Amino acid sequence: MNFKQLEAFIWVAELQSFTKAARQLYMSQPAVSFQIKALEENLQVSLFQRGDKRVVLTEAGHLLYPEAKQLLRHYNLIKAGLDDIKGLKTGHLIVGSSTIPGEYLLPIMIGGFKEKYPGIKVTLKVAGSGQVANWVREREIDFGIVGAPVQWNETECLSWFKDYLVLIVYPSHPWVNLDTIKLADLKNETIVVREKDSGTRRALEQKLAEQNISLGELPIAMELGSTRAVITAVEAKLGISIVSRYAVSQALSLGKVKEIKIDGIDMSRNLYQMRHKQGMLGYASEAFISYINDQENLLKFKRKLMS
Repeated sequence: MNFKQLEAFIWVAELQSFTKAARQLYMSQPAVSFQIKALEENLQVSLFQRGDKRVVLTEAGHLLYPEAKQLLRHYNLIKAGLDDIKGLKTGHLIVGSSTIPGEYLLPIMIGGFKEKYPGIKVTLKVAGSGQVANWVREREIDFGIVGAPVQWNETECLSWFKDYLVLIVYPSHPWVNLDTIKLADLKNETIVVREKDSGTRRALEQKLAEQNISLGELPIAMELGSTRAVITAVEAKLGISIVSRYAVSQALSLGKVKEIKIDGIDMSRNLYQMRHKQGMLGYASEAFISYINDQENLLKFKRKLMS
C-alpha cells in the first residue's frame, strides 16, 4: 500500500467515478483502476461496488476512507512543510475566475505573486461565475474568484474585494450633461447587459431588486458574453449599460464613454473567493490566497487598476 493508491482511492470515493478521479489526478482511467486494484489486492478486500453510472464504497471502503484521508492529510502536511523549507521553488496552482477579476484584477496579482515565487506555475481559467462555481464543486480548480456568491453545500464563499458598478452612456447621449438620474429612468432607455450566468448581471439584478425593479422591466437591446463587448456596444451607441468601474476605467479616461451617477443607490458589490469545503489546498495555493488577501498588496493593486 502506498500514498498514490490511497490518493486514488480517496478521489474515486469522493467523486464516485474513476473517470473524474483520473482527470483530477492527471492520470488515465486504466492507471487509476490499476492503483485501486493493487490496493484491494494488498488489503484483500473489495473497496467499491461498480455500477453503470457510478461507484460506491463497500463496507470495507467506508472503514478505510476516513483513515486514508487522515493519512494523506498528514502526508500532505509533511510535503507542505518541506516546500516551505525549500522556499516554494516549485509548485502549480489552478485558479478559476469570472470575467471581471479574471481579466482586470488577477493578472496584476499573479504578476506580483510570480515576482515573489518565480518557480510556481499559475494557471488562470476565465469563465462566467456559474461555470467557475461548477469548477470549484467538481474540484477541477484549486479555488475560484466569482462576482456573486454561490450557495452550495459543498462549497463556501468568502467576501474578498470591493468592486463598483457604474452606469455608462455614449458621449452624445442626452444624459451626459445631467448630474444624476433616478433608477426608474432606466426603464426609458435601451440597455446592454451581460449573459445570465454572469456575476455582474447577478449583482445588477440584486441592486434593481432592492429598489423593487426587475431587470425584465428594462428594454434590453442585447446580452453579451464579456464586459469588453458590452463597453464596445455602448461606444457604438447600441444602448447604455451598468458595468464594473475597473473594467471601464480606460474607456472613461479616453472619453469613449461617460459615467452617469444614479441617485440614492449604493452601487458597490463584493467579489468572492470560493473553495471546496473538503478540498485539500496545497502550500502554493495557500501562499497565493495569503498574498491576495494581504492589505498592503490589495492597496497596491487598486492603485494600479485606477492609474
